[in-house]
Amino acid sequence: MNRIDEPGRPPVPVPGKPAANPPALVIGVHLVLLDEGKVLLGLRKNTSYAAGMWHLPAGHMEPGEPVSRSMVREAEEELGITIAEDDLVLVHTLHHLDADDGRSRLQLFFRPARHRGHISNREPHKCAQLSWWPLDQLPEAIVPYTAHALGEITRGSALSTVGWSA
Repeated sequence: MNRIDEPGRPPVPVPGKPAANPPALVIGVHLVLLDEGKVLLGLRKNTSYAAGMWHLPAGHMEPGEPVSRSMVREAEEELGITIAEDDLVLVHTLHHLDADDGRSRLQLFFRPARHRGHISNREPHKCAQLSWWPLDQLPEAIVPYTAHALGEITRGSALSTVGWSA
């Protein structure tokens, strides 16, 4: 009989017990820039995800960098602005189960206390345009989890989930 604790043998999965290696978690970082009740969104183009839809300036963590550095890097790459890591405030965390690929994603939404530089579209090959939208009049063609998160941020909610069964 192959037992879980038998030396030299790989463990046999036990129903109801978590696996030894947790599933990979994709971590996204999103920049929430607000000005007089409006939020900055970019119209995605030539992208594998959500082309033709509005989304916050965002990206994914790269190996070896903490989430704060990821957000600072994405702000510089996409908008040409400089944000100190200490000036980032985590305003919402969304645990998102992606219906398209079944992957678990942790989406972190940051608002900077301040930034330096002039906002400009530094990735015109991926972003058709940048525009400020009233929080209560978001575009129809917006990434659904982005609209969800902005609503939660407006309500002051720090955590939400999307895509998981009740």
